[in-house]
Amino acid sequence: MADDDFPQPPFEGQDQTQPPGLTREMDPRPDHGEESYKGSGRLEGKKTIITGADSGIGRAVAIAYAREGADVLISYLNEHEDAEETRRLVEEAGRKAVVVAGDISDAAHCRAIIDKAVQEFGRIDVLVNNAAHQMTFESIDEIPDEEWDYTFRTNIHAMFYLTKAAVPHMQPGSAIVNTTSVNADTPSPQLLAYATTKGAIQNFTAGLAQLLAEKGIRANCVAPGPIWTPLIPSTMPEEKVKDFGKQVPMQRPGQPKELAPVYVMLASDEASYVSGATVAVTGGKPIL
Repeated sequence: MADDDFPQPPFEGQDQTQPPGLTREMDPRPDHGEESYKGSGRLEGKKTIITGADSGIGRAVAIAYAREGADVLISYLNEHEDAEETRRLVEEAGRKAVVVAGDISDAAHCRAIIDKAVQEFGRIDVLVNNAAHQMTFESIDEIPDEEWDYTFRTNIHAMFYLTKAAVPHMQPGSAIVNTTSVNADTPSPQLLAYATTKGAIQNFTAGLAQLLAEKGIRANCVAPGPIWTPLIPSTMPEEKVKDFGKQVPMQRPGQPKELAPVYVMLASDEASYVSGATVAVTGGKPIL
């Protein structure tokens, strides 16, 4: 597709105020690859977990994984309608879908996700730690202590809990893919808590890759730039949403489907020597 075939800013006002937002209320609707992603068996038979798989990047990855031959556990917070649509798309691809609602900021729920995957699949081949929380604040004194704590518990503590519980059920050749952000490299001051966790995720992944190498388990992260998902209109002021994505060289936000091939590559056996890497998908904004 030519770049001008994708939605371009400015965008209309979005009537969403409750994070993490809903896909059906977005205008334009995000493109998760529903009509375009074609699989070729690259993940045939793999058993996968994706957090935040109800919408946005997570849904796009779930669609791609299923069409590449993987079964998918769809972890999400409380967006039941979005999660059911992801389930439908995974099952439409002929793969098994397991849906688990709940808050990954709770360590017990993280362990329950892993237990459910093992119960349903027998093993775990790929863990995608994708779910995240963010909110916009103009000054540090506006950030409640509880908000700072919840952002860390959701974005980075959950990765530790999930990974720790999953590793005993992973064999050599398995993969962990974590979602960081361009904010790890160039933090937005209005997203101070979120950006700080994204830096921690990149560091966590780099250390984890070294720690798990002897087990034959790979760990990498993907660093998205501005991506058009429900989290954007539900957590950002209207003026930011209007011009969202204009700040990168391509002058538009990415669509979730534009990240899915990277998550497929990092989960596949073809990436057998790729570990400890950060893959930037940023619309031309460099991460050095």
